Amino acid sequence: MPPTDIEAIRRLAADARVSPELMQYMETNVFPQYFQNDKGHQLDHVFYVIRRSLLFMEQFDRLDADMVYTIAAYHDIAHHVNKDEHEVLSAEALRSDAGIRQFFTEEQLRIMAEAIKDHRASLAHQPRSDYGRVVSSADRSTDIDAFFRRTHAYSLKHYPGHTEEEHMERCYQHMQSKYGSGGYAKSYVADNEYARFLEAIQRLLANKEAFMEKYRAITGRQQ
Repeated sequence: MPPTDIEAIRRLAADARVSPELMQYMETNVFPQYFQNDKGHQLDHVFYVIRRSLLFMEQFDRLDADMVYTIAAYHDIAHHVNKDEHEVLSAEALRSDAGIRQFFTEEQLRIMAEAIKDHRASLAHQPRSDYGRVVSSADRSTDIDAFFRRTHAYSLKHYPGHTEEEHMERCYQHMQSKYGSGGYAKSYVADNEYARFLEAIQRLLANKEAFMEKYRAITGRQQ
């Protein structure tokens, strides 16, 4: 894992008073599992969600930093198994990890598993706890270029027979349903990064030609 990234996460976690022993356990036993995921759901994404989760927890009363850190660390761990059910499988991975039980009670594990299950943007109901609201909000994209790259990488892996135009159209439709007017992606915290991202995305969606040009520029698939 890139040293600068993990060092930044260590500093943030230490400032939030995350247990050093828990951090070591994650780095040794949990983070390496993310290399099994596609490029859009590896450690850079996990560190992004951890960083934002630790920041957002300050907007809520009496959240446990160890729990917030752990939820973010596990939230996509089973994405490589089945992306359509990864939130359920990731929650199960947490509950079945015998080593993690040295740090948490059964009640804490139940709350964390619920939060992991509730983190998906397409969730039909609000997360059941503030822990779920934190990780769900932290999981929202705020970098347009990164969103294009992640969506493109996923499309290449799962739809290898698509033409360039079909990949672009799939990305456009995905972005429209997620971030367009009335889109399903929600945030439950004050998040200026996300507000700026959403405004920029909706400008792109209103101009499909500009959208396609940006897609080609970011993915390197020039005409």
